[in-house]
Amino acid sequence: MFPAFRHRAGTDMMSEVGLDLLLGMSALLLAAAMVHPLPSISLARTLVHPALLSFAAAFALSIVLLQSGLGLYRNGDAGWLDPLARLAAAAAFGGYLVYLMMKLAGFGEHPRVLVVHAVVMYLAGVLFVRGIVAVQQALKGPPKVLIVGAGADAELVADDMRGAERTERVVAGFYPIGAERPSLAASPLFAMGAPLPELVRTYGIDEIVVAVRDHRSGGVPLDDLVACRSMGVRVHDMPGFYELTHAEVPLESLKASWLVYGPGFVQGRARRVVKRVFDVVVSALLLLAALPVMLAAAIAVRLDSPGPVIYRQVRVGLLGQSFTCLKFRSMTVDAESDGEARWAVRNDSRVTRVGRFIRDTRIDELPQLYSVLRGDMSLVGPRPERPAFVALLRESIPFYDLRHTVKPGLTGWAQVRYSYGDTFDAARRKHQFDLYYVKHNSLLLDLIILVETVGVILFREGQ
Repeated sequence: MFPAFRHRAGTDMMSEVGLDLLLGMSALLLAAAMVHPLPSISLARTLVHPALLSFAAAFALSIVLLQSGLGLYRNGDAGWLDPLARLAAAAAFGGYLVYLMMKLAGFGEHPRVLVVHAVVMYLAGVLFVRGIVAVQQALKGPPKVLIVGAGADAELVADDMRGAERTERVVAGFYPIGAERPSLAASPLFAMGAPLPELVRTYGIDEIVVAVRDHRSGGVPLDDLVACRSMGVRVHDMPGFYELTHAEVPLESLKASWLVYGPGFVQGRARRVVKRVFDVVVSALLLLAALPVMLAAAIAVRLDSPGPVIYRQVRVGLLGQSFTCLKFRSMTVDAESDGEARWAVRNDSRVTRVGRFIRDTRIDELPQLYSVLRGDMSLVGPRPERPAFVALLRESIPFYDLRHTVKPGLTGWAQVRYSYGDTFDAARRKHQFDLYYVKHNSLLLDLIILVETVGVILFREGQ
């Protein structure tokens, strides 16, 4: 399994993406069998025609990318009407793109009919498959979890499971250990010392969460946990479970030993080379494509308020080194006339009229593509902070400097997974997402973040 998908949405996302790719290709090939766009060639040869297979792949890929950009693979509960509308929009626009490709290539006599059939069959296939999966999940029920521990930490884990949006779990019971004082809310409470394998078989337990911070204090039934693990039951400690369910690394239960001995945090030479090549190629292409938008933004900024078009600010980058970050100016020139660094806040009065628009659409950050080309930044990574804020946060947030072991990014995991925040608590929470990215960083995770950034901009989620 790719490290990028070791989080709560990983298996679901991979399954959904793979299934949608298969459905997309199958829909266009089935439509070709119905329409038979190459009448001079036998149907069998039509279905294996290289051009048709290429169009089928393009149809499937474009729809998946559009669905991802529209946020359909993200966690959350948005009901059914809004996702259905986004699905229809992705299928229709993806079909239109492939129709244009077919027209330009002169493929077939009925490309419009072919694409319409493909879109309809794709939507029908997705709804049918998702319906089957929903029925199976309803019949099977959510996973049953046994929590080892019955104190305050165990209750926090239980509350977290009850509030999980995407992966629902049912607390089968609490297993008290040692001299721990059970919480009043810890119910049902299993008998202390009862064999865990027997409880697993009796209650159909799917997962076990060890909600104990110090495993060395005694009482944790390690032998029983090993036996349960050999039975196929997943066993998590508190940081691992929180990481699995929230796709972030929890600071409250985090220890240096977990970072040292745990998996992840791999940033070898091959990874750095691949990331750098990806950054250079994509940022160069984006700069070329964004030149008209950047020119219009520069003119708008100049006409809207007096001052420079480009705002330069010192930020902290890789290994704690400072660099100059470039942005289109979105605030008045006297925003920090007293020399004191301040966090930008929602509805900040210092933001100009044009500045508000270019901040909402992320146009103000387009000059940072030059920083990516130059090597100071990456397309994806933790957002760079100002030295004054880094000095403050470093003193208060554990393992804060770990975010500086990778290059700062134009967008990041925290930006697509967490809503706007302008407080210390928000900075702490975002750091948990940044730690998750540093731990699981990969090209695949970068691609997911870049595609999801489109949805964040379109629907103004995150920051």
